Amino acid sequence: MRRGFTTGSCAAAAAKAAAYMLLSGRVKTRIQISTPGGEVFDAELVDVKRGPGEVSCGVVKDGGDDPDVTTGSVVVATVSFGDGETRGVEIDGGDGVGRVTKPGLDQPVGAAAINSVPRAMIEREVREVMDVFDYSGTLRVVVSVPGGDELARRTFNPRFGIEGGVSILGTTGIVEPMSDRAILETIRVELRQNRALGATRVAIAPGNYGLEFMKESFSFDLDRAVKCSNYIGDAIDMAAELGFTEILLCGHLGKLVKVSGGIMNTHSSVADCRVELMAAAAGYAGVSTEGIRQILDCVSTDAAYDIVVGEGCEAAFMARVMERIEFYLKKRAAGRLGVECVVFTKVFGLLGETPGARGLLKRLTEEPL
Repeated sequence: MRRGFTTGSCAAAAAKAAAYMLLSGRVKTRIQISTPGGEVFDAELVDVKRGPGEVSCGVVKDGGDDPDVTTGSVVVATVSFGDGETRGVEIDGGDGVGRVTKPGLDQPVGAAAINSVPRAMIEREVREVMDVFDYSGTLRVVVSVPGGDELARRTFNPRFGIEGGVSILGTTGIVEPMSDRAILETIRVELRQNRALGATRVAIAPGNYGLEFMKESFSFDLDRAVKCSNYIGDAIDMAAELGFTEILLCGHLGKLVKVSGGIMNTHSSVADCRVELMAAAAGYAGVSTEGIRQILDCVSTDAAYDIVVGEGCEAAFMARVMERIEFYLKKRAAGRLGVECVVFTKVFGLLGETPGARGLLKRLTEEPL
C-alpha cells in the first residue's frame, strides 16, 4: 500500500517555502524537507501569495492509501516578520487548525493543536532558511487548513477537547496506511486525557455498541469512556502504565467471548473462534451434543446463544464465559490494576458481568472529574 506524508510534514514544507520566499524575494514552486522518519518529502507548492512583510503558500495533503479525512486538504503556512528582538521562530495556528481546550494532550490548554514533532519540524526547516540568508530576527509562522473546522467534525477532535479545526500531527512525518500504531496512539491519548482530568478509574469498550449500552443501561456518560477497538490487552497495559487503579470493560458477546479464550486482540484477522469458544462453554454448561453441533454451524453469536437459551442452559453458559473472561483479564492485568467486565448483545441485552462490575461502575459514576 502507498504511503503518504502527514499534516506535520505538509506544514513544515509550506513554512520552509514561505520563509524562503519572504527572505529571498524569489518565488518557489517546489520544496524539499527531511522527515523524522528519514524520507525526503518533495512537496509541490500551491496558492502562493506574497504581500508586504509576509508570504503564504500551501501543500496538498496526500495520505497515500490511508483513508484520513485530511487527505486532499491544503495545509497553508503564512510566514511574516515577528516583533521579537532575538532570533527565533514563533508558531501558531490559524483558520481550520484546532485549539486545545482540555488537559492531557500533546499541547497545553489554549495552544494551537500543532503537536510537538510538527512544531520541531517547522522550526528546524525555517531556521535552516534563516541560516542561509543570515537572518537574525524572528519569523512568525501561522499554520491554517481551509475548511478544517468542517473536517474536524469527522475526527476524534471534538471528543478530545480540540475545537475549531483539525490537528497538525505526525511523529515520523510519514503516513502508514491503516496503521495499528495510529489506532493505539488514539487509545493512549484518550486514556491519558482521562487521567489528566483526575480519573483513577476508566471504562473501555471495543466499539460504539458498548458505549451506547453503558449509557442506556447504566446512565454512564459516554464522554468518560474510551473506545479501545480490538486492542483490549493493549488498553489494559496502557491504563496500568498511566496509573489507573481500575478498569471496566463493556462489550458485545461477539467480541468478548474471544477474551474467554485468552485472545486480547479481537480483530477477526488475528483470531475468529467465537462459535468454537461458545461451543466449548455450552458443553461445559450441559448443552446437548446436537446443540453443540448446531452452535458450531452458526454464523453469529446471537444465533449460537439462542440455541443455548433453547436448551435452558444460559445461566450456566454465561457463568462459564464470565469466569474465563475474568481469568484472562486478570492475567493480563497482572495485579497492576483491578479489572471487571460486562457482556451484552443487542438482541438479548445484558448477559453477564464479573462479580465486582457493579461496584466498579458505581465508583466510576461517583468519581468527580
